[in-house]
Amino acid sequence: MLPDQLVYAMEVTLNGLMAGVMYALVALGFVLIFKASGIFNYAQGVLALFAALTLVGLQNGQIPFAHLINAALGTNLHSFGWTLPAALAIALTALVMVGLAWAIERLILKHLVNQEPIILFMATIGLAYFLEGLGDVMWGADIKMLDVGLPQGISEGIEAVTAEWFGYGFFIDRLDIVATLVAAALVAALTLFSQYTKYGRALRAVADDHQAALSVGISLRFVWVLVWSIAGFVALIAGIMWGAKSGVQFSLSLIALKALPVLMLGGFTSIPGAIVGGLIIGMGEKLFEFFAGPLIGGATENWFAYVLALLFLVFRPQGLFGERIIERV
Repeated sequence: MLPDQLVYAMEVTLNGLMAGVMYALVALGFVLIFKASGIFNYAQGVLALFAALTLVGLQNGQIPFAHLINAALGTNLHSFGWTLPAALAIALTALVMVGLAWAIERLILKHLVNQEPIILFMATIGLAYFLEGLGDVMWGADIKMLDVGLPQGISEGIEAVTAEWFGYGFFIDRLDIVATLVAAALVAALTLFSQYTKYGRALRAVADDHQAALSVGISLRFVWVLVWSIAGFVALIAGIMWGAKSGVQFSLSLIALKALPVLMLGGFTSIPGAIVGGLIIGMGEKLFEFFAGPLIGGATENWFAYVLALLFLVFRPQGLFGERIIERV
């Protein structure tokens, strides 16, 4: 039999890897926007929140802007009286995210072509706060339960197998297993799209030089709508996973902060790097808390990822898979 401490560490490692996949789902959206525009999209976490709010609202038949309508007209409207199937609600939410991508390009991005990256970054900060307020006004600020039929709770199969092997059953959430499979499929699809399709190559061309891409006939506006639509779809997936796990609440937008160390480790331009970075962060923070937490007072998960990211910034600023940038002076 293995020592108890080693068995517990193995369980912590598995749970850390699963948590890392959840971080990576958010980081994927950042990578997509950065690859197409060269900017850090501060609004990605809020996109996940907005997608989850919209999904719950559509699924429950909630009337958008009900509180505002009731306050203005003195009515008492709340629901259309229907409940949509999960698949239909997800499809409609995906269409909403595509429409949102079109509106972002139409109202914001087309006015910022060839602007400095800091200008685009500031625009995404304003967009984040606008979408957060819009989501509040449309769907309300109360905590919502998201149920799209995903399995949750302990995986009895893994518990039985590990109990037979090690004499101790591991607690692994079935939702985390589903998130891992979804993340693997997303990375494979996005990598193939980026490397082997015409539009994927167009995304990379736009990221390198807006003006050069325009000169060879690439529609910058179409590329931006496309990449923001894909990022919106990724945000929807992340919102579903996080919302099903912890409820749809406005603190969901803060998962963007957890994606920062993931991006610093994996690299801002690498789709596989987002997954690897997420796995390292998830596993690292759980193991560090397990071994060092009792010695230094606990709560190390709040800062461990950022310290690790700081070390990477010092010694390898482009991340594990990021492109090394050489500028001639």
